[in-house]
Amino acid sequence: MTEGLRERKKRETAARISGVAIGLFVERGFDAVTIAEVAEAADVSVNTVYNHFRTKEDLVLPPEEASPGRLADMVRARGLGVSAAHAVLGRLRAEVRGRERTIGLTDGFGRVLPMMLAAPTLAARLGELGTRMTGELATLLAEEAGAGPHDRVPGLVAAQIGWVHNLVYAEIGEHIVAGERPDAVAAAAEELLDAVEGLLGERVLKYAIREENQ
Repeated sequence: MTEGLRERKKRETAARISGVAIGLFVERGFDAVTIAEVAEAADVSVNTVYNHFRTKEDLVLPPEEASPGRLADMVRARGLGVSAAHAVLGRLRAEVRGRERTIGLTDGFGRVLPMMLAAPTLAARLGELGTRMTGELATLLAEEAGAGPHDRVPGLVAAQIGWVHNLVYAEIGEHIVAGERPDAVAAAAEELLDAVEGLLGERVLKYAIREENQ
């Protein structure tokens, strides 16, 4: 579906406000900047900021990008013959190779990440987000498998996949903060993904393979 003019302007305004806000947060610290100061710097009203972002944290972690359904969505979109783990591993590799913003492989993220980790509410949201991603994936896997309430396998598989996802983000963050360029960081992340895939057990790698009737 083609994006309408109104939707495009709304998206562009939100991106501009977020960009201005993140610049202020990096410069002065997340907690030291108010929404009113963000609005003034972006040349919009405070109400306009809140029309696009429900909370101050959303300026840095917008729900459409930092979604708790991220892992479940990757698995839900997998093709025939693809397992849950391979769906996530494949998507992560594609994001790394594409130097995608969602995975932090952009110039300047080395200044943004320390700001996020230094802000208690942002750090807490990151932790909560990881937990919710794993929980939503576990629910999806249980539904697909028709698992009973006492079947722990879907949750354990989801936990392994969530661990891999978190590990890749931690690896990227460590290299980015160290000042390495995105290409070098991407190479390290791909090496890690290869190592992790080699270590994961066959039961995890072959769990929840998409069948034709799903």
